[in-house]
Amino acid sequence: MSDSSDSLLSVFDRAFAGIDRARNAFTPQLKPHEVGAVTSVSMGIAKVSGLPGVGFEELVKFPGDLYGIAFNVDPNEVGVVLLGDCEHLHAGDEVERTGRVTDVPVGDGLIGRVIDPSGRPLDDKGPVAFSQRLPVERAAPPIMNRAPVTVPLQTGLVVVDALIPIGRGQRELILGDRQTGKSAIAIDTILNQHDQNVLCVYCAIGQRASAVAKAIATLRERGAMDYTVVVVAEGNDPPGLNYIAPYAATSIAEHFMEQGRDVLIVYDDLTQHARSYRELSLLLRRPPGREAFPGDIFYIHSRLLERSTHLIDDLHGGSLTALPIVETEAQNISAYIPTNLVSITDGQIYLSPAMFEMGILPAVDVGKSVSRVGGNAQFAAYRSVAGSLKLAYAQFTELESFAKFGTRLDENTRKTIDHGQRIRACLKQPQFAPVSVAEQIVVLLALTDGVMDSVPVSKIHDVELAIRKVTEEIPVEIRQRLSSNDKLSDEDRAAILKIIAAAAKPLQQEPPPATKGKP
Repeated sequence: MSDSSDSLLSVFDRAFAGIDRARNAFTPQLKPHEVGAVTSVSMGIAKVSGLPGVGFEELVKFPGDLYGIAFNVDPNEVGVVLLGDCEHLHAGDEVERTGRVTDVPVGDGLIGRVIDPSGRPLDDKGPVAFSQRLPVERAAPPIMNRAPVTVPLQTGLVVVDALIPIGRGQRELILGDRQTGKSAIAIDTILNQHDQNVLCVYCAIGQRASAVAKAIATLRERGAMDYTVVVVAEGNDPPGLNYIAPYAATSIAEHFMEQGRDVLIVYDDLTQHARSYRELSLLLRRPPGREAFPGDIFYIHSRLLERSTHLIDDLHGGSLTALPIVETEAQNISAYIPTNLVSITDGQIYLSPAMFEMGILPAVDVGKSVSRVGGNAQFAAYRSVAGSLKLAYAQFTELESFAKFGTRLDENTRKTIDHGQRIRACLKQPQFAPVSVAEQIVVLLALTDGVMDSVPVSKIHDVELAIRKVTEEIPVEIRQRLSSNDKLSDEDRAAILKIIAAAAKPLQQEPPPATKGKP
C-alpha cells in the first residue's frame, strides 16, 4: 500500500510542478479593445462616436449580431452603413470594432445554393460549406494579367450569337425599359451553359421577392442550379445589403475564375444598385450631384465591372464574363446611369418596347446594339454566314418605315423588304428554347443563301424547325468544323445547302407561271 501511495503522490507532485511552471511562464497579452456608442439611427445607417482607430470600410459590430460598414470616417463621428434590420438598435448602444473588412464565403460548396450577400443561406438547406472567405471589395486584375477575348460565350439566342456575339471575359450590357425581357435574356444565357463547362452566378439586386422566386424556380426546374450560385438582396432588404450584393457575388465568381474556370455573372440590375447607393449617400449627408446621385456613382460601377476579364495562361486562364442589366425610362438611353454603364462595358444589347409590343421576341434592336469585342471571338462559320446579315436587317428596318406610307416601291426595294421580313422571322425565338451552334449556322446559311426567299413568311418557323431537324444528317466532320475556328469551305457549304434545300422544298412556294401576251 505504501509503495502505491508514494507513486501516486509523485504523480501529483509532477503535475502540480508542471502547472506552476506554466503559470510562471504565462504573460498576459493585453490588446486595446475599442468600444463606441450609437449616437443616432436612421433607415439603413447609424452614426457612431468613440471609435478613433476605425478604418474606412471596416466591419463594426452592433448588439443583436448586427454588422455595419464604416463609410464616413470623420474626426468626431463615423457614418456606418448597416447590413441588417436595425429596428432593435437605439442611441447609446455599444459598438465594437472587428478589425476586418466585409467578406463572403467562397468555394465549391456554394454551387446550387441561394445565399444573401453576407453568405447566409436562404434556401433551407442548412449551413453553407465553403473553403475560405474573401473580401467583397477586391482590386481588379492588372492589365498585364489579362489575355485577349478569343473564346465565344454562346447564349443560345440566334440574334445575339449571330449579330451581337459575346466572348468569355467580356462585359456586355443589357438595357431597355421595364418588362421588355432583359432578365429573360440573362436567364436563357444561364440555361444554355448546361454543357458548356461554364459556372454561373446570378445576382438579384433589389428585385421583388416573387420575381426572384420565379427565376430560381426556372433555374431549378431546368437543371441550371447544378452549376449556378444565386446571390439575393430583395427589395425590402436594407440598402446596405443591396449595395454590397454585386461585389460579394463577384468575389464568389472570382474564386472560380482564379482556379482556371470560365464563369458567367449576371447583375440584375444595376439601376437598383445605383438607387441604393444614392439613398445611403443622401442619408450620410454626402454632397449630391446630377439627379441627386453622389459624385462617385461612376466609380462604384467601374471598379465592379473591371473585375471581369480573361486571365493569362500563367494564372490558369480563367475568365469572368459579366452581363449587367440596367433599366431605362421612356427609352432614354442617354440618361445618367445608362450612359455611365455604356461607357464602361464592351457593348450593349438594347431591347425595344415597340418590338416587344409587336411580338418580336427577343425584342433586340439590332441597330442600337453592338458588341465591341465578341466579333473577334466568334466562330469563323458564323462570320461567313452572318457577315452581311446585320447590314441587310438594318436596311430592311429603314425601308420598312417608308413602305408604311404606301409609296410605290421598285423591285430591289421590295426584295430587300421581303428578305428582311424573313430575317426577322428567323431571329424570333421563344423563351427557354436555346439553339445549338450547328443549328444556328445551318438556319443562317439557309437565310443568307436564298433558300428562305421562296418560303412564305407565315411558314418560316415551320421551315426553320425542319432545317434544324436535319442538322444531324450533316456529316460529323463538317459539324465539328462549325464549332471551331476553321472557315466554312465551298464544299462544306454545298453539302449543307443540299441537305437543307431538300428539307425546305415541301414548304417553298412555286414560282408564278409565265404569262403570254399583254398583262
